[in-house]
Amino acid sequence: MLSANQPVGIFDSGIGGLTVASAVKRALPGEQIIYFGDTAHLPYGDKSTASIQAYSIKISDLLLKQRCKIILIACNSASAAAYELVKAYVGSKALVLNVIDPVIEFLATEKPGTKVGLIGTRRTISSNIYKKRVDENNLPIELESLATPLLAPMIEDGFFNNNISKALIIEYLSSPKLDGIKSLILGCTHYPLIKNEINDFFEGKVNIIDSSDIVAKALKDLLTHKSLLNNGPKLTDKFFVSDFTRSFAESTKIFFQEKVNLEHYPLWE
Repeated sequence: MLSANQPVGIFDSGIGGLTVASAVKRALPGEQIIYFGDTAHLPYGDKSTASIQAYSIKISDLLLKQRCKIILIACNSASAAAYELVKAYVGSKALVLNVIDPVIEFLATEKPGTKVGLIGTRRTISSNIYKKRVDENNLPIELESLATPLLAPMIEDGFFNNNISKALIIEYLSSPKLDGIKSLILGCTHYPLIKNEINDFFEGKVNIIDSSDIVAKALKDLLTHKSLLNNGPKLTDKFFVSDFTRSFAESTKIFFQEKVNLEHYPLWE
């Protein structure tokens, strides 16, 4: 039986999921967050489905040991490759939420015939998961997908808001595939960190769909519906990493306005 005072579990391959965790903290300030950054295996975007599934199950084990009432897969690649498996594995021990389905629900608000762009890792784009969900929900939009595999590792290494990121963004977003789009889905939780640069490229004429706040709202709605919003004392957030990295430590300070204690938890010894 799940309890409202249990924590919220969130995981990603690295710092990208911190954009989601930060949005969750804003939307649900009373919830304790248990975050796992699989920094030893980032980025997930160039890993096989089998590898991502293995990492996701191992991480889910940790989050279940931490008594999490819900596991939020804050990674598009893992959401595409491992969501159904994690949900089956976790069973009734916790709720499971991915970062793709809330965005698909949001797309239902787009006008019929609108051309929507999607950028993401090779894994997310090759899975065709967004197009499948758009078709399953009979959304009358035109979806155009573009793999942008170098963006996530670039961001993990701290290269954003500089000449390197600007050049790479221009190279990718100049693709004819994105001609005429009215909205652009940031199909990787790392990408909100370069949202302003992307917006500058489009001169503010394209609606940039940042999944972070959309997913945080979906999480809040789900916990509310299940009567699982914490109404007790707020406990300290916890952060686990599979490998210590300087960029992750610095990013946690940026997102949470305080130095957090990173606990080392290797997935395999």
